[in-house]
Amino acid sequence: MLANIIGAGIFTTTGYQAADLGNPGLIFMLWIIGGILAICGALCYAELGAAMPRGGAEYVYLRETYGGVIGFMSAFVSLFAGFSAPIASATKGFSRYITHWFPELAEDPTIWGMIGASDLIAIAVVWLLIAIQLRGSQSGLRFSDTITIFKVVGIICIILAAATIGQGNTAGFTTVSATYGELDRTGLFTASATSLIFVMFCYSGWNASAYIAGEFKNPQRDLPPSLIFGTVIVMALYIGINAVYFYGASVEELAGVAEVGLVAARNLFGELGVSLVTLVLCISLLASATAMTIIGPRVSVALGNDYPIFRFLSNVNGRRGVPTNALIVQGVVTSIIIVSGRIDQIMQYAGFTLAMFASLAVSCVIILRIKKPNMPRPFRTWGYPITPLLFLGVSAWMMFWSFQGRPMESTLGLLTAAAGGLIFYISGAGRSSQNLDN
Repeated sequence: MLANIIGAGIFTTTGYQAADLGNPGLIFMLWIIGGILAICGALCYAELGAAMPRGGAEYVYLRETYGGVIGFMSAFVSLFAGFSAPIASATKGFSRYITHWFPELAEDPTIWGMIGASDLIAIAVVWLLIAIQLRGSQSGLRFSDTITIFKVVGIICIILAAATIGQGNTAGFTTVSATYGELDRTGLFTASATSLIFVMFCYSGWNASAYIAGEFKNPQRDLPPSLIFGTVIVMALYIGINAVYFYGASVEELAGVAEVGLVAARNLFGELGVSLVTLVLCISLLASATAMTIIGPRVSVALGNDYPIFRFLSNVNGRRGVPTNALIVQGVVTSIIIVSGRIDQIMQYAGFTLAMFASLAVSCVIILRIKKPNMPRPFRTWGYPITPLLFLGVSAWMMFWSFQGRPMESTLGLLTAAAGGLIFYISGAGRSSQNLDN
């Protein structure tokens, strides 16, 4: 789960937040709010996952609650926004961070057609990770576990090093830029909501364990703590790494910069230190992309198992236990997303879309409590009904105002969901859905 949550976002989004808001205190508050929302969501998913312990998460919950079309749309969206977009942002972030060692790539020279060097590097990394997974599920899991341990230990070391030997300045925590002073009420709401979308994108792996609920030996017992405690740990790491950024650089220095870790590390530790920090961050980005590469195909497999027209997605190599077709389809989609936009655009598109379907999934807790009060619930959401209502209320506010600030990315998210619904009906999946519901 930690591999899934700690991804490209925490190593890139603070620069975009600094550009939009210009207020370190407000940025920290949004990371705390995002962590609280993620915990609320994790509590709700824990109830749903324990009651319906089958791989697929939102796909299973939404199909059970709202019917086949909404479940299908969530699986379709997961392919694009849930996994391919995060993999794309992680690998694009990786290609930006390695410019520290290859400065000639910093200007992103065009290599082929309209495609730059950074996009080609990102695509190459995507297919390298797929090749590792195709060797066998155990090989892929060992690789993911190894670099995840390195990532978590590395982040903790960076935080401790900044606090003990870093040449930083605490003024970075309180000094605001002119951008913040120029924001009116509407501008503040829009910038805050857009920044919160970035934050929730970074926390989006809080539901990762729910996607592989069917692979837990005892999901009713093991899934809830996996979701909840994993989210709490990540929240602490996120606040810590943001403290490193603002201790090492001012909000103006970070504004609009994707490689915020490089800027802060150079000020804190000098050139030798920045090389070590960059190594940790690059491996962390690879760990995130690897985790998403492993988890993503599980949703496609669930879709293929339920709908004959998509049966090819459920093909699993019996000897190696690898969902080969689903992996390849995800790789193609990820490659297309990589060349389609900037890192911040991909994150906004994914963040808005995921927030929409996460909200629908959280609402399932309330709907099923009403429709199926006698449904077995080995785990019940703490603080119900405040917990799901808080998640839904803040998410609605966030999506409304972020749509004002980033209409193109938000509209693309809505169109992706609509495309899933259209495919559901024209492909004949609706007839299969009726059989599943019966």
